[in-house]
Amino acid sequence: MGDAGEMVRQARVLAQATSDLVNAMRSDAEAESDVDNSKKLLAAAKLLADSTARMVEAAKGAAANPENQDQQQKLREAAEGLRVVTNSAAQNAIKKKLINRLENAAKQAAAAATQTIAASQNASSSNKNTAAQQQLVQSCKAVADHIPQLVQGVRGSQAETDCLSAQLALIIASQNFLQPGSKMVSSAKAAVPTVTDQAAAMQLGQCAKNLATSLAELRTSVQKAHEACGPMEIDSALQSVQTLRYELQDAKLAAADGQLKPLPGETLEKCAQDLGSTSKAVGSSMAQLLTCAAQGNEHYTGIAARETAQALKTLASAARGVAASTDSPPAQNSMLDTARDVMDGSALLIQEAKQTLASPGDAESQQRLAQVAKLVSHSLNNCVNCLPGQKDVDVALKSIGESSKKLLLDTLPASSKSFQEAQSELNHAAVGLNQSAGEVVHASRGSSRQLAAASGKFSDDFDEFLDAGIEMAGQAQTKEGQIQVVGNLKNISMASSKLLLAAKSLSVDPAAPNAKNLLAAAARAVTDSINQLITLCTQQAPGQKECDNALRELETVKGMLETPNDPVSDLSYFDCIDSVMENSKVLGEAMAGISQRAKTGDLPAFGDSVGIASKALCGLTEAAAQAGYLVGISDPNSQAGHQGLVDPIQFARANQAIQMACSNLVDPASSPSQVLSAATIVAKHTSALCNACRIASSKTANPVAKRHFVQSAKEVANSTANLVKTIKALDGDFSDENREKCRLATSPLIEAVENLTAFASNPEFVSIPAQIGAEGVQAQEPILSAARSMLDSSSSLIRSARSLAINPKDPPTWSVLAAHSRTVSDSIKSLITSIRDKAPGQRECDCSIDNINKCIREIEQASLAAVSQNLPTRDDISLEALQEQMSSTVQEIGHLIDPITTAARGEAAQLGHKVTQLASYFEPLTLASVGVASKVLDHQQQMTVLDQTKTLAESALQMLYAAKEGGGNPKASHTHDAIMEATQLMKEAVDDIMVTLNEAASDIGMVGGMVDAIAEAMNRLDDGTPPEPDGSFVECQTTMVRYSKAIAVTSQEMMTKSVTCPEELGGLASQVTTDYSHLAHQGRLATATADTQEIGFQIKTRVQDLGHGCIYLVQKAGAVQISPTDSFTKRELIECARAVTEKVSLVLSALQAGNRGTQACITAASAVSGIIADLDTTIMFATAGTLNAENNESFADHRENILKTAKALVEDTKFLVSGAASSQEKLAQAAQSSVSTITQLAEVVKQGAASLGSDDPETQVVLINAVKDVAKALTDLISATKCAAGKPADDSSMYQLKGAAKVMVTNVTSLLKTVKAVEDEATRGTRALEGTIESIRQELAVFQSQEVPAKTYTPEEFIRMTKGITTATAKAVAAGNSCRQDEVIATANLSRKAMVDMLTACKQAAFHSAVSEEVRERALHSATECTVGYMELLEHVLAVVQKPTAEDKLQLSAYSKRVAAAVTELIQSAEAMKGMEWVDPEDPTVIAEAELLGAAASIEAAAKKLEQLKPRAKPRQADETLDFEEQILEAAKSIAAATSALVKSASAAQRELVAQGKVGAILANAVDDGQWSQGLISAARLVAAATSSLCEAANACVQGHASEEKLISSAKQVAASTAQLLVACKVKADTDSEAMRRLQTAGNAVKRASDNLVRAAQKAAFDKPDEENVVVQTRFVGGIAQIIAAQEEMLRKEKELEEARKKLAQIRQQQYKFLPSELREEDS
Repeated sequence: MGDAGEMVRQARVLAQATSDLVNAMRSDAEAESDVDNSKKLLAAAKLLADSTARMVEAAKGAAANPENQDQQQKLREAAEGLRVVTNSAAQNAIKKKLINRLENAAKQAAAAATQTIAASQNASSSNKNTAAQQQLVQSCKAVADHIPQLVQGVRGSQAETDCLSAQLALIIASQNFLQPGSKMVSSAKAAVPTVTDQAAAMQLGQCAKNLATSLAELRTSVQKAHEACGPMEIDSALQSVQTLRYELQDAKLAAADGQLKPLPGETLEKCAQDLGSTSKAVGSSMAQLLTCAAQGNEHYTGIAARETAQALKTLASAARGVAASTDSPPAQNSMLDTARDVMDGSALLIQEAKQTLASPGDAESQQRLAQVAKLVSHSLNNCVNCLPGQKDVDVALKSIGESSKKLLLDTLPASSKSFQEAQSELNHAAVGLNQSAGEVVHASRGSSRQLAAASGKFSDDFDEFLDAGIEMAGQAQTKEGQIQVVGNLKNISMASSKLLLAAKSLSVDPAAPNAKNLLAAAARAVTDSINQLITLCTQQAPGQKECDNALRELETVKGMLETPNDPVSDLSYFDCIDSVMENSKVLGEAMAGISQRAKTGDLPAFGDSVGIASKALCGLTEAAAQAGYLVGISDPNSQAGHQGLVDPIQFARANQAIQMACSNLVDPASSPSQVLSAATIVAKHTSALCNACRIASSKTANPVAKRHFVQSAKEVANSTANLVKTIKALDGDFSDENREKCRLATSPLIEAVENLTAFASNPEFVSIPAQIGAEGVQAQEPILSAARSMLDSSSSLIRSARSLAINPKDPPTWSVLAAHSRTVSDSIKSLITSIRDKAPGQRECDCSIDNINKCIREIEQASLAAVSQNLPTRDDISLEALQEQMSSTVQEIGHLIDPITTAARGEAAQLGHKVTQLASYFEPLTLASVGVASKVLDHQQQMTVLDQTKTLAESALQMLYAAKEGGGNPKASHTHDAIMEATQLMKEAVDDIMVTLNEAASDIGMVGGMVDAIAEAMNRLDDGTPPEPDGSFVECQTTMVRYSKAIAVTSQEMMTKSVTCPEELGGLASQVTTDYSHLAHQGRLATATADTQEIGFQIKTRVQDLGHGCIYLVQKAGAVQISPTDSFTKRELIECARAVTEKVSLVLSALQAGNRGTQACITAASAVSGIIADLDTTIMFATAGTLNAENNESFADHRENILKTAKALVEDTKFLVSGAASSQEKLAQAAQSSVSTITQLAEVVKQGAASLGSDDPETQVVLINAVKDVAKALTDLISATKCAAGKPADDSSMYQLKGAAKVMVTNVTSLLKTVKAVEDEATRGTRALEGTIESIRQELAVFQSQEVPAKTYTPEEFIRMTKGITTATAKAVAAGNSCRQDEVIATANLSRKAMVDMLTACKQAAFHSAVSEEVRERALHSATECTVGYMELLEHVLAVVQKPTAEDKLQLSAYSKRVAAAVTELIQSAEAMKGMEWVDPEDPTVIAEAELLGAAASIEAAAKKLEQLKPRAKPRQADETLDFEEQILEAAKSIAAATSALVKSASAAQRELVAQGKVGAILANAVDDGQWSQGLISAARLVAAATSSLCEAANACVQGHASEEKLISSAKQVAASTAQLLVACKVKADTDSEAMRRLQTAGNAVKRASDNLVRAAQKAAFDKPDEENVVVQTRFVGGIAQIIAAQEEMLRKEKELEEARKKLAQIRQQQYKFLPSELREEDS
């Protein structure tokens, strides 16, 4: 069962706690003034005391008999009973406390939401991201609608503290507030980076944070309050519905007195629409209520009842509004009566659902529930039918039904008119009916009066058409002809009824998804059925009726192009292009056919061509309308829609298609081909529905909806299967009996599909449709106008063709036809061009690419400025604010990566929105990044921030190019790999920059980003669409345990560091954040894969509670960093750390409840790992010769105990293996038992080893190694058992379990042999060698597994590990030659350690991220070869020891050579791993190379600066004098380029020296190499500094601020420093090497460039005319004064020159002291 001792200890704690509670309750009872309350408290206290006493007795029994499972079971039952009694006793107090907490949380959330709305309004004017602002405005509106309900709920709960309804109203309001509140937080965070007003952005960001915190508290509070009050939801819903009934009764009385008035804002149209849309919500929530009650799920039944009551409240309000806005008293009474009937039926339905919950499996109660639901549905329809306009449509429907009864007569009356008269009347009536259908479509979007008039006219026109059709049927000469005409008239009757129903549905709920498309499809169906009848009945000249039919079809589809605000079909944008191309080709051929056939007089073929052209034009129109819709919604200024759980349009279309196909199936006039076509349609759509249900089931977190979707899919699939069977029978024999069977089989399918469609229309599941903006409408116009022009000209073309069919010799008509044909062709060309030019997302991708390129250039400019230390500091904002801005912007960019990937691969309409949004974040990111760099003092950190920002921008650029190429075309699969690669790169760039920002923030105590990350991880646990879990619950459980323990360990470390080293708290807080994010992700998967809903819910809530604890801990860590001496804050941090540890234990207990056996395996594996570590420590003591026995005991005293315990472990192994296939309880027992036994075995073996004495350490090590092998095998066995638990016998994990069990038995057997051989000096060496060989073989198996190691080694560490193999090989050869047992034992121990260390180091080094796949494979292969060779060596030594011969001993050297060769190969592979990336940062040569590269970068930056310089504008003097400034710039540029090449060549030379071994980090030459490196470093720095000075001098000279002399001096300094660099490199280099030749060439280039510049400057100085003409004084005194002044100036200049020379000499003397020895010698 479990750990009896721990159970008893916990029982003691529980008993103490309940004792305190009993005493508290008694005290309250004594203080209570109300006698009844006092008695209740005392009674509850007595029950609690009795339960405690029973639990204490059970604990005593368990303590007395710790191995007795019955006693443990009694203790568990007693504890459970005590829990129930405690909950009952303290329920009211707990509920009151929870409700108070919820009230406070709701107040805070409402206040925070109000502040956020105000902040968003303040920021709206300065937000540059239109899409983000629109999203924020929408979310603010949604929240603003919920705030009054939340406030009202708080007030109601506070006013009536004991009222259950008021408490539930608060809970409901809080739950409804969470989702829109979370959306507003996300929208606000997304908008913050693009708000240009700094103050507004900070205010919005802070408000969003406050709201997020408030929502987290509200979520926790409402969860706990709901648990306490939840079971009363059904009663509350019932009470609410009954209250609505009384309100409607009062409204009826007010109407009777003439006092019923509409409320402010209520109009007839608004209330009618509210009633219509709410009626669907009521129907959907009732369907969910039925499902939940049938499944026996009380929690979700309560939620469904609550939603039903809420929907009914809206319905009752709308019904009252309609009645109040209607003048007719009968209409008022009818509306209020039907609404009251709905309330009565709903109350009965909820009551029945409550009773069904009590007996979930009772078929009778479920049947009763279904009957009540049908009554409610009927009442609901009656209520909707009372709406204005609806009655008129019903009258029209009834009239059509009555008229259609004429078609049921066995014999039709004979016609009294001629055929021509009947035909003319039918054509006239057809035109009228077709026009009326169009008017109904138009009126359904207008007022109720318009719909009433249009439906009445349609009914009259239908009667007229039907009479004309019956008259035509009377003209038929045969019975079959009559049947065909009547059949077509029935089709027209059905299509007309569907048209009116669709119009009725649209007028009730204009916003219903796909309602407009369904109406348009119904109108087309009427037109098609009329055309079929006309084709059948009329006998015009050939080709005429085809032309009339085509004109009617084109007139019907023209409505699609009016305002395409809804999707017309399922076609993607690229499907639309394909459809247009294909149909245009067909249309071209058909138009050519029309012209050709009209000329030749082949009128039947002419008619066919007209029909083909008509179908092609309809296809073109549909594709154009769909393309126009996609272009409209893809415009960034339109509001993109959001995908819901299901697509109700898809369900509605499938429902309609299945119904039409089923009607065709049962139609007696259907041909075999039509039947097969209908069957294909049914199969296609039912398959699509089942697939949609499967996807929806996997996405939803609602278990009731999950089961409903699965069950509905099964019903649809089964009904389809039955229908297919009857269709096959019908296909074999078209008899009336088979048709009847087919008809009966269609009914269950239609019912199942209708029920599924109703359930899918639940507002919880539906998508949010897109809204097309004004710019989107403009973008549509070229496509729509081209399509309209095409239709108009096509209609004119068909009319002309119709005339030509009668009179083909009319030349003017031919010219008109040709003109229309050209117009059609031009329109189609224009359509194709418009569609291609308007491809969604392409223009936005181009704009976004330009914006990001601009940002990259700005970052590059900032990097250059940072290199030259000229980056201006931003003083308008703090570093903390900039880091926060940067962090939030990068997070938003990260959130957009996956949506852009999805859009680029298959959702073209979303591409423009997403890339525009992405690009809008890079400008604020660049500003923030440059700002952060400007405020960071450390140059390396500056460059890191700028480089990572640039990397992110470049990866985004790559993503945009890939997205543009993909374009959202799912068929462009060749681009998808590039898109996925760009996605991965961008995610890595985001991760890198976030790590840098978090580290920087944590260093200064800023923890806002970490808190947000934890909160976001917590919120994801509540997302309704969990990801597809990759593994099982066991795998999630294992990972969660690891991360939970890591969090606990880190929190404990934070307690210590808060006292000893507070500055390290930031890194630890960052670690907690990372671990919690992983834990939350795994928790989401575990919740989805848990066996029961309760366990999943418990795991989720415990992980969320831990998240709250982690947030408090991280916040306190930041506070301690800010004020490290504050002892109060440190105490708070310690308390938070303890709370986190407690919550970790709660998470672990929740996981244990999920799978107790696997959790026990995880715990057991952890315990055995501790034992192995302990054994390793013991081996160290034994090796050191310090493992001694405490008493004077011998090994014989322990032998039997070891053998007995080992055999017990074998039994535990069998129990453990069998536990994998049995219950979790047995598995837990087996795991606990095996841990207990291995602990005992390790202890007795350690004692036995100690008894051997420290004089024989090698034998001690052999013995301990043997038990260590057993412990390792047990770890593997426990892991295999955990993975195999609950799996079928043929699963691969079962085979792994069997393999692990075999290894376990082998190792235990080896231990037993070792124990028996320990005292036998003649065989113990042999036994030790056998054990070592087996151990190495097992380690090799682990090495060859595919598991990637958790940590990595460097190649140096790996090489160091190979040295042990060389030593062990020599030892093995010596032992083989001597055959002494003590040497053999020592060899065995040394070999084991050497090989295990090598294999571990090799695998960890090989899997380093910097190692290529080729080098990894080489290293792994080399290690395997080395191990196999060494094992063969040991096996040969074993053979020699057992049977020594001279010949065998001679072979030892051959085996050792093979091992030596393998080790050499191993070291070479390790060297290959090093490549050019592995360096020692302390190595002087590495420092030298870094300086060289730094100097090169500095020179290149200076060169770029020169590139941007332009000479001053000045008037040209003469053509023969070149611009001196241009000469300077060109020469300076060439010097910069040459010095850059020089420094890079020096870097290459230094690498060559290292490769040749002349320079390296060898201790003997460390001083010399350091001197050489220092010389190289100082020389490289001099070159960089001199080049920088040259660039500044050139700049100053060009700008006129410096003399040519300064420029000449700078150029000479470049030449001198270049010479010094060459000297430093030549000290050790090979003069004939390629690198030195390149270096010399580069040096010469620098010298030449410097000389050129000096010559140019000197020439300019020499040629420079005198700048001032000396004016000589003519007067004597003035002349003498002039001479004296000139002499004075000359003397002063000479003195300055002398001082400058002395100063230069001093500088050179000082520098000489610091030169390396080789440079001084060279200079001397």
